[in-house]
Amino acid sequence: MKKIFLIMLSLGSLICCNPKNPDTSKRSANSKYYTKLDTVRITTETGDNFKYSKKNFNELIDKHPEFFYDFPENPDKFYFCFGNNAGFGSEAGQDYYYTLYTYFLKQRNGIEKYKEQRRTFIRIFSNINSIFGYIAYGGTYFGHQKKRIPAYAEYLIFLFSLDQEKANSQDRYDISKQKKLYIQSLRQIIEEENKIDFETAGQEKTDRIKKMNALVNEMDHLITNSYYLHYAQHFHYQYYQNF
Repeated sequence: MKKIFLIMLSLGSLICCNPKNPDTSKRSANSKYYTKLDTVRITTETGDNFKYSKKNFNELIDKHPEFFYDFPENPDKFYFCFGNNAGFGSEAGQDYYYTLYTYFLKQRNGIEKYKEQRRTFIRIFSNINSIFGYIAYGGTYFGHQKKRIPAYAEYLIFLFSLDQEKANSQDRYDISKQKKLYIQSLRQIIEEENKIDFETAGQEKTDRIKKMNALVNEMDHLITNSYYLHYAQHFHYQYYQNF
């Protein structure tokens, strides 16, 4: 599975369609995804709601054939290739592009089939985002990440579906020592950051430390196999190196 993930990342770094000239050759093929409903509502994991008319939804499918590629790239690469110059240029626009990415890939992956894995990935990534949000005393970065996390999780569900038998076999591996080291590293980060925390004191500081450690406790519970451990570390080190 790790090999598949690295291959997908490598391909993504080499292949990128011109966002000004998206591939429209799949429009007729993608018409099978057209809606017959008068209105399509998209509800996100973070509680946002978007509404499309039938016409606008089907036009969206035509304009973004990348959402239906047989082997989708991760959302960061898709956004770089197709979203940056297509009406999604702002930070909020990028959030919305990731929402659309999540919506379409989720239908393909299977909403119910991978419900538990999806929930676990989102919770692990959200906890990492929250921990570093506490450390940085908030900021827009963490709010945008919160909206994009479901897209990162959905891409991993796709990779999981490619080699599910191998992924399930990894449950037999004892990850207790590796997980312990990672959990300890998070607690060490919290401890060291609070040593130089001069913005809070007394009970407020105590409560802040408790909240961060509670997030780590939940991660300790959620990381039950090498799959979750590997991608928790990958997500952490890729997006939070500067915090």
